[in-house]
Amino acid sequence: MLIHPQPDPVAFTIFSWPVHWYGIMYVIAFATFILLGRVRVRQPHIAAQGWKNEDLDDMLFYGMLGVVVGGRLGEVLFYQPHLLLEPLRILKLWEGGMSFHGGFLGVLIAMSLWARKSGRHVLDVWDFIAPLVPLGYAAGRLGNFINAELPGRLADPSLPWAMLWPGVEGPRHPSPLYQMIVDGLMVFVILWMFSRKARPRLAVGAMFALLYGCARFFTEYFRVPDWQIEVAGLPITSGQVLSLPMIIGALLMLAWAYRQGGRQPARA
Repeated sequence: MLIHPQPDPVAFTIFSWPVHWYGIMYVIAFATFILLGRVRVRQPHIAAQGWKNEDLDDMLFYGMLGVVVGGRLGEVLFYQPHLLLEPLRILKLWEGGMSFHGGFLGVLIAMSLWARKSGRHVLDVWDFIAPLVPLGYAAGRLGNFINAELPGRLADPSLPWAMLWPGVEGPRHPSPLYQMIVDGLMVFVILWMFSRKARPRLAVGAMFALLYGCARFFTEYFRVPDWQIEVAGLPITSGQVLSLPMIIGALLMLAWAYRQGGRQPARA
């Protein structure tokens, strides 16, 4: 049985100002966006649409706002509504607590605004950025693990990676690591391979929503839910409730994309 290492959440200090591991994970997430984006703009079917490295810097600014504002508001509205009574705590991002589903909606809105500003079709923008997201998500889940957040459900003590988790009793599944691997790394590999060829408009963005929704629905079985409901006698966790619309919407979007046929058009 393993024991959570409980590293110091503060990685180092700069002039007495603490730099938290959680914040470093976000820097890594944004850096992977830029690095992968520079690879993506060189793919022939992406270059044919006129994408350039200069677009990435501008999109990153919008994306950062979408992730931070949407992720934090999602955390408050979906999981911690009591924070509405303590508005100053909402600003303490270094304490952790960011909702992926909220950040997902925030990024969609931010990229829609950027598409309007740049004169690009919003669906082309969503398709472009989708493969750039999962590795950043994986970094965020590593930050959750370092902070000892999101404990897993009770695990069989014979499980080689069952872990004693701070603040909870019994051996636990290390659920943030499950989500880092399944929801992040696996989704990235599949989506990156899928996006290497030209696809119908919206297909790549929809595939991301489908892959993530299914992966998150699965890994929720190993995580202590923030809240859950019962549907036909079956418990459904908060993460599964929020992932179901993604899965259903993604299937509808994929059907629409392939019914339209054709490839993403080159930009004039």
